[in-house]
Amino acid sequence: MSEKSLRPILTTAVVTAVLTGAAVYAVTHMPAETEIEAAAAGAASSASVELSAAERDSFRGEVRAYLMEHPEVLLEAIQVLEDRQAVEAAEAEVDMVRDNAEALFNDGVSWVGGNPEGDITLVEFMDYRCGYCRKAFEEVEELVATDGNIRFVLKEFPILGEESLAASQLAIATQLAAGDDAYKRMHDALMVHSGGFDEVTVRRLLSSLGIEEEPVIAMLGSPEVTEVINANRALAQKLQITGTPTFVMPETMLRGYVPLAGMRSIVAELRAE
Repeated sequence: MSEKSLRPILTTAVVTAVLTGAAVYAVTHMPAETEIEAAAAGAASSASVELSAAERDSFRGEVRAYLMEHPEVLLEAIQVLEDRQAVEAAEAEVDMVRDNAEALFNDGVSWVGGNPEGDITLVEFMDYRCGYCRKAFEEVEELVATDGNIRFVLKEFPILGEESLAASQLAIATQLAAGDDAYKRMHDALMVHSGGFDEVTVRRLLSSLGIEEEPVIAMLGSPEVTEVINANRALAQKLQITGTPTFVMPETMLRGYVPLAGMRSIVAELRAE
């Protein structure tokens, strides 16, 4: 059997082995000799169930010799598997976004900015103590402002400890007590705030932003605030979101920081579809 005719058979056979986990296990756990013999056995089995014992032995020998000379075949097969898994993961994310679209884009509670009638809605799950959220903050602001046709939704998702939770509680309490404009001022301030959240600091922060203190203080720790945070956490769990920032657009989920140029490119691709 020539190398030209053997290679497609081997590639198909090894892909099959990888998809069942055999090749991955062989590469990472078995000694070299056992790895080759296992791959050869799998290739022979996939090639034909009608081979005689002698023919199988001969085929295994050819496969073994070929893999010794061309070990990159296994790496190619693993790459095929990884590419396939990436496609499947992306399709699964699209399905999750579609299944949770109302809670994501129109929950009636989350702050909405940008263009309320924009042709694309961008949702951000964020944490005030997240360094990458802070890094993305100005770039997302610029994206929304310069584009002019993006509807921007913020989801408070405190996951980095007590200070994260305290910051989100303050932001949500501000929105519930003083409205969306006050919330945005508080949100922007919290994105650069480096202090704690004792009562003196909170009152000073509210005063500096021109927000009446008492209604917000009274709302902190209320069931209404807790309900918003719990709803966002439950939604994140459904979407398998475990880190911040996470950006969600129709048909698209971006996990982690994406530079401004990348965000603009993704928006352009969505509009072109």
